[in-house]
Amino acid sequence: MTDRRETERPQGLRSFRPLIVLAGFALVFACLHLARDVLIPVALAMLLALALTPMVAAVQRRGVHRVAAVLLVVTLVFGALAGVGWILGQQVNALAGELPRYRENIRQKVADIRVFGRGGSIEKVQETVKDVAREIQKEDGAPATPRTTTPPPVLPAQKAVIPLVTVAAVGELAATLGLVLVLVVFMLVERQELRNRLIRLFGHGRISITTRALDEATSGIIRYLLLQSAVNACFGISVAIGLWAIGVPYPLLFGTLAMLLRFIPYVGTWMAAVLPIALSLAVFPGWTKPLLVIALFAVIEPLIYALEPLLYGHSIGVSQTALLIAVAFWTWLWGPLGLILATPLTVCLVVLGKYVTGLDFILTLVSDRAALTADVAYYQRLLALDRDEAAEIVEAELPALGPARVYDEIMVPALNYARRDRERGQLTDEQRAFIVRASRDIVDEVVAPSVTERAPERGRIDGCPARDALDEVALHMLGDLLGAEGVALHIVSAERLASEVVAEVQDDHPACICVASLPPGGLAQTRYLVKRLRAHAPTACLVVGRWGDPGRPAEDPGRLSAIGADRVGGSLAATRGHVLELLPTVPAARARLPRSA
Repeated sequence: MTDRRETERPQGLRSFRPLIVLAGFALVFACLHLARDVLIPVALAMLLALALTPMVAAVQRRGVHRVAAVLLVVTLVFGALAGVGWILGQQVNALAGELPRYRENIRQKVADIRVFGRGGSIEKVQETVKDVAREIQKEDGAPATPRTTTPPPVLPAQKAVIPLVTVAAVGELAATLGLVLVLVVFMLVERQELRNRLIRLFGHGRISITTRALDEATSGIIRYLLLQSAVNACFGISVAIGLWAIGVPYPLLFGTLAMLLRFIPYVGTWMAAVLPIALSLAVFPGWTKPLLVIALFAVIEPLIYALEPLLYGHSIGVSQTALLIAVAFWTWLWGPLGLILATPLTVCLVVLGKYVTGLDFILTLVSDRAALTADVAYYQRLLALDRDEAAEIVEAELPALGPARVYDEIMVPALNYARRDRERGQLTDEQRAFIVRASRDIVDEVVAPSVTERAPERGRIDGCPARDALDEVALHMLGDLLGAEGVALHIVSAERLASEVVAEVQDDHPACICVASLPPGGLAQTRYLVKRLRAHAPTACLVVGRWGDPGRPAEDPGRLSAIGADRVGGSLAATRGHVLELLPTVPAARARLPRSA
């Protein structure tokens, strides 16, 4: 009784495992949200420290001490940022002082919009809103005409609220920036010590894996920051030049804002476009210049987006859909700063999923690598009775792989999967029949036409399926490969009994016989058929194809060779080579052929 309870207890715990994992994630998210005031400065400091690491290393290589190199780089970078910020602040103040001069243009634009909407849908919407407001006022017993009321006097205490709030916000921002600056300095100074402590904490006993994970995470984030900075700088310069050519005031200000805001994925560009578009509406009479500003952003952003893969060389390892979801998640969790930190944090999650056991599902969810290999995706579409998409998968891989590799790496493995699922009872008769029919059609309509040149006829051989229609389909693939070499393959129907197969082959007198046997299983039927064929066709060369199973036992070729097989091929390409090798030697030298795999 005690033993039974002990064995049942782990099973009960396993049944609650999904709930435990879900509760763990909820706890992590709650901690991230509650501790955001501390975690956000730390994350920003880590990001800046990684971005400045190459510069510090370059200064150290010139013989400067680490502390001095860190202080020099941090002072120069933050001083430059402060100078740029001061210049931009001056331009913002100057712009704010000039805005009252453009009131007449703004009024004219509003009047144009009213004229455009008069008699149209805008005016109808306005009238509907007014009617609804009047009806609500009637029901409440309120007069239809608005009443003018004297605003209450503002008390001195209320006047002081706005300055106090402003001082508090500025003080909080200054404290955060100061904390980030101090953290950046100490992280750069103690970079090696922090790395060693992380290895000691997480990777003791797994130093090689932890080292690779840290190197990949840091190099991935540094590469992203540097390349993204270069791309965004090109974007900002292009925007500034375009705005200067159009005549928009303060093009340097808007170009710099465009460069900075583009670090926010997807929405940053159009956030940067709002201000110059609004200013062009206020500054210029008419609509020509505002439309040119809109066209400028509409042209530059897609152009830069199209050039990014060429500039990067490769992506950051995160799919576009997953990155969008990550941006939404980190924004919900940490607010606007989550937009900036979303991509680096997602890269770190990808590295964790790659190297940490139990978190590999993260890599599956967010990685830009294909979730399914081509053979599995092809078989899945066949199971879904979707012939068109299965054919598209083959057609997409055909130019790069060629017919032989498409057969051996995609279509034959799918037949192996079908054979395995059939033996497990997981494949219905309808699915099996569809897989056979669709595979035949794809061979004839997609792969076979890609073989444009056919060699002169060299001979004719017979193909015998060892068991069923799946073996017969594989023989059709072999026949396509042999046909390109001038060898015609006559395939015996899989519906015939072994005695009928032997009789047909005996009447046909082929120079060579190929027996197709798709694993898993089927070795006993294959050996029986090989024995019968060897007994009734002693002069023909006999090739056996055990295709598509890399885990095939090593003794299979030896067993088949011992009972009369001249060659055993593990792939269609190898079997084609065996047939072409043996065919010129038949029948005179057949007795001298070595029987090997």
